Amino acid sequence: MNPLRVAVVGVGSFGRNHARVISSLPDVELTAVVDGDTARGRAVADEYGSAFVPDVDGLLGRIDAAIVATPTATHEEIASRLLNAGVDVLAEKPIASSSGAGHRLTRLAESKRRILQVGHLERFNPAVLALERKITIPLFFEIHRLSVFSPRSLDVDVVLDLMIHDLDIVLSITGQDPSEVHAAGISVLSPKVDIANVRLVFPTGCIANLTASRVSTEQVRKLRLFQPGEYISVDYHRQDANRLAVAQPQDLDPSSLAKGAAPKIGFESLPVQKSEPLKLELEAFFHSVRTRSRPRVGGSEGTQALRVAESILGKIKEHAELVAQTIRRAKQPQPLQERQ
Repeated sequence: MNPLRVAVVGVGSFGRNHARVISSLPDVELTAVVDGDTARGRAVADEYGSAFVPDVDGLLGRIDAAIVATPTATHEEIASRLLNAGVDVLAEKPIASSSGAGHRLTRLAESKRRILQVGHLERFNPAVLALERKITIPLFFEIHRLSVFSPRSLDVDVVLDLMIHDLDIVLSITGQDPSEVHAAGISVLSPKVDIANVRLVFPTGCIANLTASRVSTEQVRKLRLFQPGEYISVDYHRQDANRLAVAQPQDLDPSSLAKGAAPKIGFESLPVQKSEPLKLELEAFFHSVRTRSRPRVGGSEGTQALRVAESILGKIKEHAELVAQTIRRAKQPQPLQERQ
């Protein structure tokens, strides 16, 4: 089997990780690295035994697949050039700067018969894979994703930077778009929204509460899912999943079924085969490239998550305008008779 020839476009903080993992995989060759910062690009290329190429045009005809890990605003332009040249693409999340752009990329990939995968990394988290095997009827999600402030990714709001991971997971589990979106958010250390709280209501009655912050004093990445008779908790960082469930009558000792007996609660740690999610994501992408099979997170899924994120940002804007009006009214001097 000839090795797949792969390039990484954009080797900032996360693109460098792609280069690291790709260089360690069998039957894959890190052919080239592209970055607008020549010194950084050459350094990463040298570190992983690859070639530095100053721009995307220098890749064409030399590679089979590419990772696009550049700023979100550039995804559509770069990925389009690659797809048009017959290159399969994994674009980091969010897929593009707008759901319209994501839709165009998805249609382009389909028309060119190219693989387009979106880097929703948590879909490959072993704890999430364990959770998916236990899904029955999702009723309620409670999700927290809190990070210590970093200047990375300040070109997008926290909804697109962090929360979009969890939106993608919730959408994949429910299989629906939300029928209602309620959201609030504020800017703290950047011009963008740094903290957001969201409530999604789905047509089935399922509710998802999500909180994302990039100005926390601690790292928290947890999901809790409630289903009929059970509760499953996932810690993304630790890669563990635990299940608490009410024992079914057929599983109980007959003597415990006496009238008035307290329900029995069972606890189990779900089997999780721990691994680096990025490695699993890239292996899945390269498998799709070789077999021409549909990726686990394709352009449609990436665009759906972005479309819901846009709805959330719209609701946050509405809420911010309402708060601003309230503050302005509170600061206006009241007529004398109203103050008495």
